[in-house]
Amino acid sequence: MAETFFQKLQRVKPADIGHIFKFLLALPCSVFYRRKRKDMWLICDNENEARDNGYHLFRYIRSHHKETDAVYAISRRSPDLDRVKGLGEVVNYGSLRHWIYYLSAKYNISSQKGGKPNAAVCYILEVKGIIKNTRVFLQHGIIKDDMPWLYYNETKMRMFVCSTEREWKYVSEKYGYPDGWVKKLGICRLDELHDMTVKPRQVLLMPTWRSWIATPTSASDEIEDVSDFTATEYYRGWSGFLCSERLHEILRKYGLSLIFYPHRDMQSFLRYFNTDDENITVAKWPEYDVQQLLKESAYLITDYSSIAMDFAYMKKRLMYYQFDYEDFRKGQYPQGYFSYEKDGFGPVVYNAEDALDELERAAKDDFANPGEYLSKHDGFFDLYDKNNCERNYQAITEL
Repeated sequence: MAETFFQKLQRVKPADIGHIFKFLLALPCSVFYRRKRKDMWLICDNENEARDNGYHLFRYIRSHHKETDAVYAISRRSPDLDRVKGLGEVVNYGSLRHWIYYLSAKYNISSQKGGKPNAAVCYILEVKGIIKNTRVFLQHGIIKDDMPWLYYNETKMRMFVCSTEREWKYVSEKYGYPDGWVKKLGICRLDELHDMTVKPRQVLLMPTWRSWIATPTSASDEIEDVSDFTATEYYRGWSGFLCSERLHEILRKYGLSLIFYPHRDMQSFLRYFNTDDENITVAKWPEYDVQQLLKESAYLITDYSSIAMDFAYMKKRLMYYQFDYEDFRKGQYPQGYFSYEKDGFGPVVYNAEDALDELERAAKDDFANPGEYLSKHDGFFDLYDKNNCERNYQAITEL
């Protein structure tokens, strides 16, 4: 959904203004600090998390390349703080020191486009050329859609990590990065997906976010009225599925447990999803870890989420349930190179009855993955090893 400049301004928060002053205070300090630590790598994921590709790269560096001056940025209030502070130096996300490190670091490395002291202020500084630093995008997932906000003229990032030949070719040709700046290296967290213990009767239901609901602006009205979350198609679709008596019968009949874990940007709406079925867990962040759920679950139901790529990478069975396909294409991501119908790693369904039919078929098969989808794995994931972190590390050192 293309937004006007006015609609983008609606996302600016009062706290963003305060970061302008932090930047001005940090700027002279960074001139001297850069001389002291001229080879610093500043790494992060989301402000409150250490669970994505940034964390996996940081942990790898601290285990295999301790000579590298690596720092991890994370909020001191994050429940994940203990995961990283034992590995090496951490800096409080968004603090004045974070700003100094950001302006001083040789490399700013993140799995998030907004992985910086303040996304709004840094966007202006970076894209308008006010500051010039070397930023590496580790990626949050394997890209399959057209994402204009990741085009080079919207990021000016120096290195953009891809994981497959088709993804690399699409980003290289479509997103406008200079030749050689898009690298096929594999995202770092995939290294952890080769060893797992699967709970054979666990089903994971993990839909992605809806930008027009999670962060509404006047542009949201072009899709639907989001003033009442329970009236949105997202809520009605997933709540109706969870409350379906037939779903409850399938879970009981086949001895299944189902974990409902929406995208982190939809977690604030979790209180609206209620079920008294003992076989369904409505999972909250941070009590549940996305990668651990993916590794231990036998079957995945999702809609458009790129976590389906991680699940398919492990050669496990999945389904795409897409009851709001047209709204998603209009309001979030336009079609890219990937067709769910032709290229997907599982069947695509558009209504609850078909989704329940497919779930029951999969349960009868003990979630064995059909050969047609296993063959797609071999043709798509041309990097399939435990060397993603090492490839990322070496590519950054060569910058």
